[in-house]
Amino acid sequence: MTFKKLVTAAVAASVALTAVQADELKGRGASFPGPVYKAWTSEYFKATGKKVNYTPTGSGDGIKSIKKRMVDFAGSDKPLKPEVLRKNKLYMFPSVVGSIVLAYNLDGVKDGELKLSRAAIDAIFSGKAKFWDDAIIKKDNEGVNLPHKAITTCVRADKSGTTFNFTYFLNKINPEFKVSKKPTWTASKVVAGKSNSGVSANIQQIKGSIGYIEYSYKIKLGLPAAQVENKEGKFINPTVKSFQDAAKYASWTPKNDFYAVIGDPAGATSYPIVAATFILLPEEKKETNKQVTAFFDWAYKNGDKAAAELGYVPLPSSTKDEIRKYWESKGIK
Repeated sequence: MTFKKLVTAAVAASVALTAVQADELKGRGASFPGPVYKAWTSEYFKATGKKVNYTPTGSGDGIKSIKKRMVDFAGSDKPLKPEVLRKNKLYMFPSVVGSIVLAYNLDGVKDGELKLSRAAIDAIFSGKAKFWDDAIIKKDNEGVNLPHKAITTCVRADKSGTTFNFTYFLNKINPEFKVSKKPTWTASKVVAGKSNSGVSANIQQIKGSIGYIEYSYKIKLGLPAAQVENKEGKFINPTVKSFQDAAKYASWTPKNDFYAVIGDPAGATSYPIVAATFILLPEEKKETNKQVTAFFDWAYKNGDKAAAELGYVPLPSSTKDEIRKYWESKGIK
């Protein structure tokens, strides 16, 4: 082959590679929906041949990345208020509903055996309760072997939408807790990990620990999780059914870009720590946005089974229809 032909072939290969890369959608952010996005992107590629890469780096990183236009879309468990979206020229819509569980590592205490009242959760994460046999925990756990062992609370090291939603719940219990993606914890022993997977790993490794993680991580790793007292005073096990009962109380409207925080919903059978997760898009990238919404439209039509198997709650059909109308109104469908 002549030098000229070699150059021509190299240029052609480069152009082809660029075209392939251009077809790959890149997203990053919330780790809360990481497992379901992994399932959806895999199935979408099998069905369409189109590649979507999503990296679960945390909501704080996702928000920062989309503001700087470093990715095609971002995930955030913290919804952005309409004025913040306008300032940063962003669109937002929900993708799925999930839940946050309190997973623990206590010898001899099985999954669902530990009951945590609202007062006990406040005491654990504020540092008022330092040992597992504290009276406020023992009160609702007669017959459960709670040791005189120091409580280690496992929390997020990064700016996190999971933390935002968990502190939203804590704030409902005790207004002294500030709602934050990265709060200053006052618990007596705190170990921080990056993303839901990091917190899950810490819980697995540390005896006497408890931490807040997204439900699918509990399922994947077989971690025990507590029954949690809801606002009606009922102790509720984390199950898809109790998440669905809670999700009914979400109020969505496209008028404010679907801004909603579901935490601590009403209902005697509602699990109390649920949250929606959201997608952020840059206003100016209409053609790329159409590719992103095509992926999520496919997921809305074909991804409910995978979501439910992983412990998430698919959005109601009526909400999906509202989101499609929202896309059309923005010219990105």
